[in-house]
Amino acid sequence: MNYYRKLLLFVVMFFVSFASIATIVPNQASAEGDPLGINAEAAILLDAKTGKILYQKNPDAVLGVASMSKMMTEYLVLEAIHNKKITWDQKVMINEYVHNLSAAPGLSNVGLTQGEEYTVKELYEAMAIFSGNAATVALAETVAGTEKNFVALMNKKAGELGLKDFNFVNSSGLNNESLLGNIPAGGPTDENVMSARATAKLAYRLINDYPEVIQTAKTPKLNFEKDGKEYPNFNWMLPGLIFEYNGVDGLKTGSTDFAGYCFTATAERNDQRFISVVMKASSKDTRFTETRKILDYAFNNFGEEKVLPKHYQVKGQKTLPVIKGKGDSVKIHTKNAINIVMKNGDKDNYKAVLVLDKKKLTKNGELTAPVKKGDKVGYVTLESKNGEDLGFITGDASKGIKVDVIAAENVEKANGFVLMMRGIGGFFGDVWGSVSSTVKGWF
Repeated sequence: MNYYRKLLLFVVMFFVSFASIATIVPNQASAEGDPLGINAEAAILLDAKTGKILYQKNPDAVLGVASMSKMMTEYLVLEAIHNKKITWDQKVMINEYVHNLSAAPGLSNVGLTQGEEYTVKELYEAMAIFSGNAATVALAETVAGTEKNFVALMNKKAGELGLKDFNFVNSSGLNNESLLGNIPAGGPTDENVMSARATAKLAYRLINDYPEVIQTAKTPKLNFEKDGKEYPNFNWMLPGLIFEYNGVDGLKTGSTDFAGYCFTATAERNDQRFISVVMKASSKDTRFTETRKILDYAFNNFGEEKVLPKHYQVKGQKTLPVIKGKGDSVKIHTKNAINIVMKNGDKDNYKAVLVLDKKKLTKNGELTAPVKKGDKVGYVTLESKNGEDLGFITGDASKGIKVDVIAAENVEKANGFVLMMRGIGGFFGDVWGSVSSTVKGWF
């Protein structure tokens, strides 16, 4: 009897141990897949200057984007300002629909009175700081005539910017069922969707194409003069707010039942700016705590390094042969240094690769004189030795780490007499070589 009890106990302990291992292994795999353990469906981190991707989790999952959609509306409004299609002080008359939407319960809005005029700047600030949905629709109508036309512009611009995995059905990021029956595109319950990669690329282009966007995005509170009220920025990581983080000055939050809680952040310290995106976090606070993790990781582990100095010469490729010149070769070097943001200690993990401009070379790989000092002959880019580089948000792996290679000196064209004598010398050299070969063949 004792034997069977021991056997039963052994079997039970075996299955308990097996179940524990089965439970632990997936968690370990998950941790390995996401070194930061970010509590959100998707996330990404960029260097804001070059677009170099420094971290990602499910970057291509297509998810609800909610009010982060307003970054595209901001882009189109700022573009219209720059193109002088609209002006900041232009008056916008509020229609019945926009008025009713601004009063809809449960939505983020500043009150907009039907028949009253507001400037483009007032509406833009209401959208960018307090995520005003009705103000966003009013701006969309101002830029494109109707929100339907504006949504078509949003999708077109997304394509022009090189975004993938996106679909815009309205200008605000609300669920279409919240639009009081005025659906510009899609079905009655559709929402705007994007991937973390597309969202980050939009933020990257917005900041770099229209850097003035930061001046509004970093405002902690909106003082709306028309109603005399003060509205807080939903970006609680700004100075003086509950999740204040050193350097954060943008960019846009978003939340719906479908999208969960989202946040595109940007922060700058000591001339180093990063962009992070967190999508489908479980709570309002979580999107900020997880963003803090990502930004801590960025500022604590990455910095700009000079990988190659100015006038760098690639080993074994320091010169190019030249024909028809007074000299038979020319020295080449990089025009400028290459500085990139990388993980601390990774400097030695990159190698220089020379890419020559074949259009400027003969079929034998030679330049033709004259060659002027400063003439571009190609470029040098960097490649990761360990293959762990995540690339660039632009999709062009060399764009952020490419520098021109130029001629370091002049090589003048030889005069006609010299070229003729070289030709004669070459001819007799070939003849002598042929004779020598023949004579050697006799013995």
